[in-house]
Amino acid sequence: MRTITVVGRGSVRVVPDNAVVRVAAAYGADGVKEALAGVASAVEALGKVARTYTDENRIASQELTVWPSLDFEGLPSGFQARHSLAIGCGDLSRAGELVAALATEVGDRLQIEGVALEVSDQDGARAEAREAAYVDAVARAQQLADLAGAKVGELQMVSEGVAHVPSLVADTASSAAYASKMEAGFEPGETSVTASLTVTFQLV
Repeated sequence: MRTITVVGRGSVRVVPDNAVVRVAAAYGADGVKEALAGVASAVEALGKVARTYTDENRIASQELTVWPSLDFEGLPSGFQARHSLAIGCGDLSRAGELVAALATEVGDRLQIEGVALEVSDQDGARAEAREAAYVDAVARAQQLADLAGAKVGELQMVSEGVAHVPSLVADTASSAAYASKMEAGFEPGETSVTASLTVTFQLV
């Protein structure tokens, strides 16, 4: 039995509708205990603010670190502590307000690592991209079959590649002063969700 195998690719354009805000609380002090206490109070304040913008289960600690700090001459000058968080915001229109509110609450102890814009309905976007990939595979197979003087017959096998749903990263400054101006929010733009299918047909 003769067969033909092709790879079909499809993509759809979607608008991101939610955001993941990645921030950290940082604090320096003479001792480890004091540095951790300064960070802990900031994290508590960050969590309190975040809960007014999102569900509690979308607020997650990422990393806690403490290290000795040095002065300009390279001599020991206490300790620095840092606790990072990822805060998911299901309403993209309020993500800017969230960043500004966090900055207002903790001031210069806030560090902003970045904001990723994401698509909440990834399953729907993947399904559309998959359908487009199959249509593309059929068209490729028919063209190659025509060139070979044959016709496309029954479907024999389909395997799917990894669908790609990218996160768009919005660059933000690390200072609380800049973050306090973020009420205007982020522009969602568009992103592509892609899929690929490897399809084998019988040739008749």
